[in-house]
Amino acid sequence: MQTACVFKGPYNVSRSPSFSPPFLSPPHLGVLISHKSRPPITTTKKTGVIRAMPTDSSSPEIDNNGALRKFKLNESSFLASLMPKKETGADRFIEAHPEFDGRGVVVAIFDSGVDPAAAGLQVTSDGKPKVLDVIDCTGSGDVDTSTVVKADANGCILGASGASLTINPSWKNPSGEWHVGYKLVYELLTDTLVSRLKKERKKRWDEKNQETIAEAVKRLEEFDKKQKKVDEVILKKTRADLQDRVDYLKKQSYDDKGPVIDAVVWHDGEVWRVALDTQSLEDDPACGKLADFVPLTNFKIERKYGVFSKLDACTFVTNVYNEGSILSIVTDSSPHGTHVAGIATAFHPTEPLLNGIAPGAQVVSCKIGDSRLGSMETGTGLTRALIAVVEHKCDVINMSYGEYTMFPNYGRFVELVDEVVNKYRVVFVSSAGNNGPALTTLGAPGGTTSSIIGIGAYVSPAMAAGAHALVEAPTEGLEYTWSSRGPTADGDLGVYVSAPGGAVAPVPTWTLQRRQLMNGTSMSSPSACGGVALIISAMKAEGIQVSPYSVRKALENTCAPIGCLPEDKLSNGHGLIQIDKAFEYAQKAANLPCIWYKISISQAGKTTSSSSRGIYLREASYCNKSTEWTVQVDPQFHEGASNLEQLVPFEECIELHCSGKEVVRAPDYLLLTYNGRSFNVVVDPSKLSDGLHYFEVYGIDCNAPWRGPLFRIPVTITKPKIVDTRPPLTTFSGLSFQPGHIVRKFIKVPYGATWIEASMRTSGFDTPRRFYIDAVQISPLKRPIKWESSAIFSSPSTKCFTFSVEGGRTMELVIAQFWSSGVGSNETTVVEFEIAFHGIDVSKDEVILDGSEAPVRIEAQALLSSEKLVPTAKLNKIRVPYRPSDSKLSALSADRDKLPSGKQILALTLTYKFKLEDAAEVKPQIPLLNNRIYDNKFESQFYMISDSNKRVYAMGDVYPEYAKLPKGEYTLQLHLRHENVQYLENLKQLVLFIERKLDKEAVQLSFYTQPDGPVTGIGSYSSSTLDPGTKEAFYIGPPTKDKLPKNSPEGSVLLGAISYGKTFNRVPPTKVDEDKGKNSTSKTSTKSVSERLEEEVRDVKIKILATLKQGTDDERAEWKKLSIALKAEYPKYTPLLAQILEGLLSQEVEDKTHHYEEIIGAADEVIGSIDREELAKYLSINGDPDEEEFEKTKKKMETTRDQLIEALYQKGLALVEVASLKGEMAALAANLGAEVVDKPGGGVDLFEEAFKELQKWADAKSSKFNTLLMIRERHSGRLGTALKVVNGMIEESSGPAKKKLYEERISLLEESGWGHLVVYEKQWMLVRFPPALPLF
Repeated sequence: MQTACVFKGPYNVSRSPSFSPPFLSPPHLGVLISHKSRPPITTTKKTGVIRAMPTDSSSPEIDNNGALRKFKLNESSFLASLMPKKETGADRFIEAHPEFDGRGVVVAIFDSGVDPAAAGLQVTSDGKPKVLDVIDCTGSGDVDTSTVVKADANGCILGASGASLTINPSWKNPSGEWHVGYKLVYELLTDTLVSRLKKERKKRWDEKNQETIAEAVKRLEEFDKKQKKVDEVILKKTRADLQDRVDYLKKQSYDDKGPVIDAVVWHDGEVWRVALDTQSLEDDPACGKLADFVPLTNFKIERKYGVFSKLDACTFVTNVYNEGSILSIVTDSSPHGTHVAGIATAFHPTEPLLNGIAPGAQVVSCKIGDSRLGSMETGTGLTRALIAVVEHKCDVINMSYGEYTMFPNYGRFVELVDEVVNKYRVVFVSSAGNNGPALTTLGAPGGTTSSIIGIGAYVSPAMAAGAHALVEAPTEGLEYTWSSRGPTADGDLGVYVSAPGGAVAPVPTWTLQRRQLMNGTSMSSPSACGGVALIISAMKAEGIQVSPYSVRKALENTCAPIGCLPEDKLSNGHGLIQIDKAFEYAQKAANLPCIWYKISISQAGKTTSSSSRGIYLREASYCNKSTEWTVQVDPQFHEGASNLEQLVPFEECIELHCSGKEVVRAPDYLLLTYNGRSFNVVVDPSKLSDGLHYFEVYGIDCNAPWRGPLFRIPVTITKPKIVDTRPPLTTFSGLSFQPGHIVRKFIKVPYGATWIEASMRTSGFDTPRRFYIDAVQISPLKRPIKWESSAIFSSPSTKCFTFSVEGGRTMELVIAQFWSSGVGSNETTVVEFEIAFHGIDVSKDEVILDGSEAPVRIEAQALLSSEKLVPTAKLNKIRVPYRPSDSKLSALSADRDKLPSGKQILALTLTYKFKLEDAAEVKPQIPLLNNRIYDNKFESQFYMISDSNKRVYAMGDVYPEYAKLPKGEYTLQLHLRHENVQYLENLKQLVLFIERKLDKEAVQLSFYTQPDGPVTGIGSYSSSTLDPGTKEAFYIGPPTKDKLPKNSPEGSVLLGAISYGKTFNRVPPTKVDEDKGKNSTSKTSTKSVSERLEEEVRDVKIKILATLKQGTDDERAEWKKLSIALKAEYPKYTPLLAQILEGLLSQEVEDKTHHYEEIIGAADEVIGSIDREELAKYLSINGDPDEEEFEKTKKKMETTRDQLIEALYQKGLALVEVASLKGEMAALAANLGAEVVDKPGGGVDLFEEAFKELQKWADAKSSKFNTLLMIRERHSGRLGTALKVVNGMIEESSGPAKKKLYEERISLLEESGWGHLVVYEKQWMLVRFPPALPLF
């Protein structure tokens, strides 16, 4: 599971990705609670070679719970600490029951993917295949193989990348149909692996490029030696070409988009087969050929995998869906998933101390981390993973992923999990999160979902001394500092049990090592999951009915306590799991009904539609009075339970206990039947001291008290300190800290406070200390408001912090010395922490400027102390709304997208079109759906932004990110999934915003003391001092119309920030052009009516000619007949001749030579119809632009010039084509010409004549001139200069890339013999011009 950032971004470096903090001391930045969780690679420490280990895991230095009596490890105990088992009793359990080591249990790993080639993941302890299936549930490895081809006579097919592929004749394919697709390899690999490959590939590319440069320089030097004087024009051009070659090569940079692999899928009569052509990954052209590939099939059928190349050492598997139309190439998106699977189930026959917890268990890998999103989980991945669990009849799920949520125990995924747990009896174990040590920092779904067992992370002295290699280990075990704490926002415990949160476990082969250390609740979860697998293995072997309800009850009621205070349960849950004792409990409870007790709590006398799962009194108003709560207990049986045999007979006499009767009171007894029962609880915290207090109400079976609590109602009270001094200051002095010590202070933030200035002074130590400082507030219907910082004190000193707060709400301040900081030192760190509250209360937190000229009045006051008021506001973003231009509703494949209930998942694809006039950073925003994964009723959303060439520039999901886009037109496709067709129908007109950063166009707003200030410019406001209790008012003016950014259509919203809130500005309606309509009547024409009528008739005839179709021979004949007639009637009318030329260019005919000769003739007629001297003379005149007649004539002349340029350009192109078709020149690359082999009589002169004439009229930077210049240089053998020209055309072109230019560049590079550049450019072609959009 991953740690998050404050309001945006992934769980990055703050407290580790993937709920796995880095080795020893993860960075702890001032960030938290984000909307994004991506499990990237955990910071780790490499291990050395691990030799075969003795089988005896006992050590005289370590007692049963892992506490060190002596700080000394022998080799055996050291190796055992790398994969902790003694702490949970797993080693004792397997020693006592060697055949109950997970055999018969299937574990689903919801994670970043599992490498089946990793150490310890080949076979189980009893010789069965370890990994049963490897599935990419996200679709990130999907390849579109819907294109079907047939082999030619030589046994070759055309691959989707355009490469010719040779089929192995031994491959069986009764239908003869080959499905083809392609994939950019880097899209399948992790960023870490891509970085390594890019470094290796760039090194090789640089070597080849340097060789090529040296050869080009040598040729230039040889020319200079041979030609002492370069006076002739030809020699000058030749030398310039040689220099251009050198310059071109020196300018080359290697932006590696990675190799391309071709995929071929076919049915061999029994199963679907897959082969890959990976030649582009290999240096040796003889390696990686398609015909040499050993075909694979769906992994679950044969359990075989492949490796792309020796360089990457990356394992992959394949799965085929939709009757061969989709190929899934499955790779992992980080080492995280393999490490997790290794902790739970690895089996090392010669290294038993490094075995996972349940070496006999089997694994189904469900990749939920989308490689396209940096390993972020998606709704699609989560849903498909649950479908796979049911399909493979898994017994237990481990999920080491998650993030904060707005609503605990709510959402689409939670509903599906409830079904899998309750109906299919699957035990679901998940990490609680790495966002501690503050309370209510649990991640979803692990710490917030009732049907999932949330696991905290524990570190034992043995783990500290061994795995973490500390000089001196703690004297007793404790929860890792960063492990998330409960309760949930609705009062549930959240962390239910704890397990060891660190291990040295297998990692994928591409990491180039066998194992590595990771720690986090990502590691504690599979440790607990492996323990569950042991219990289930034993229960199955002994014929005990397996239920997630009974397994969970066995775990929770047999834990070893961690800590001695009641509130420690919020950190550790019920304690450290004990596998041997849990199984004994399961044995004893074997004949009891499998029941879970659902708890729903509401405050008596308070009407609300929602209920809670615990009692959580956090705010001051609840902590000073007595409150009454109604608790509903509902026994929950598994689906399918018998009415007569199980439900009707169910009746339990329950004795209710309270852990603090002076504060919490409940009835003594309860008779519980199937229909449930409610009772009241009274909580009176009024006499409690400030701080944290934890109590429980729990029920004991009167007839079987050995069962322990059947249900628990957590009661958490955080009674805050009231700050009533003015100015509001509070100081906590004399706080003493040892490694792992945590101090919590609860403070009611004074009303009117909006920010805090805090200082932390440390003393009493001489070695560096690391502290976590957190501040958390809880608000309704919001994710926790959290500020956090990691402070390192290298010596006694003072550090200062500033952060925002909400007035009137309780704030928890947490100061924690990191668990391993200061070990080996017996010095106590003394801390003094001072907090000063500040605040400026304003009448409008969100300022909305409605688009008119009117300003907005704002009142400000300081309620606590004198404050300096210096308002500033800046609009730096614009949001433009769009509705879909198209919507498509479709049923997804039953292969992967059919729910266990039998319902088919549907997909709605919405298409949006938008245009950027300039390059910009943009981000799509969907207010209804963004920023929620788990607390969302919709299953999934995914978008991609592409240009007109189908090149994808951005992909995203619920957490959109900014993407840099060049100028041009774009398509955004949004993919939504759900099985409810009505939900999707309701979204067919879903509004989407494109948010664009303004950067240089950002608008600074002004403040005024007068309402007319924005118009008069009088009464500007800058600053003042606010005294407590006094108010001051001022106006914020709208942006002036000349400051509005361009491309701001009506309905757009400008956004920005004001020093104490948000600012919005609506774009006003477009200003009416006052000059529009003026001078609209032209001067009276001097032509007669008959002359004007004749011109009108002529122009209509030309328009009719332009509209004629020429798709068939008959249509072309009609067009030709009319064009001849019009030309006879108006022989020298340039617009007509230009239209005839345009018509010829649009024709598709078989006789190419005759066609191009007709084009040359038509171009000559256009050229001949224009008086070029008169045209040149007129264009050189600078007339009066306000003179209407001059402007009209100028426009006409400019049109004539453009027609002349077009005719010269088309004539040049046609001359080259004719020469090529007649065999008088070498075959031309693409459509733009190639090097001359023999010069035809007169042809080159005609081309040169057209080129030089074009040079007179066309802009030197125009594409037409440069196209002919490039042909001319290539025609003359000056390939370096031709490359220079085509590169210039590419750089100068705006909007989407032009494919012909890039094809021309490749052709020139091929002729130049620069193979390494040809390969590089061809790989880029599939990026710039993909044949189709990728699959969702």
